[in-house]
Amino acid sequence: MRAAALLLAVALAGCAQLPKAPPADTTEARLGGRISVTVAGDQHNRGTGGAASFELFGGPDAGRLELTSPLGTLVARATWAPGLVTLTTPDGERRFDTLDALTRELLGEAVPVAALFDWLRARPWPAAPHEKTANGFEQLGWRIEPKPPALVATRLAAPVVTLRAKLDGGDESTP
Repeated sequence: MRAAALLLAVALAGCAQLPKAPPADTTEARLGGRISVTVAGDQHNRGTGGAASFELFGGPDAGRLELTSPLGTLVARATWAPGLVTLTTPDGERRFDTLDALTRELLGEAVPVAALFDWLRARPWPAAPHEKTANGFEQLGWRIEPKPPALVATRLAAPVVTLRAKLDGGDESTP
């Protein structure tokens, strides 16, 4: 398992930061708050993880995710459109074919960012089947427990990945 967790890098980034992006289109959906990701370890590897503030703009087909360190510096920006995903950090720019490829490279495990837009709004992603549970639902191999304005998403396969998010002020526009 790779331990190159982006969120851990965010926590350790110190003074390195990116320039601010142009203001978002006011018609663009925005979700923001705090997020943490933990990848469980095993007998051979120590777990990884970290926390950051986030702003998520757009939608599954085209959008932008910005991560800010606990000190308030913008340290990572992912942008995507069909066929191209770009990650910009203080170390430069990298390109990926999909959002899953980006999260797999950075965290060692894929996190379904496309579904996250709906999960953060306490609803299943309409592009995949789901099953209701006592505290939420299961989808794409993840157990989703929405507790607005918070969310806990746990990948059920090993290694266990836990994503926790708490929204600030909620959705600033209607999707």
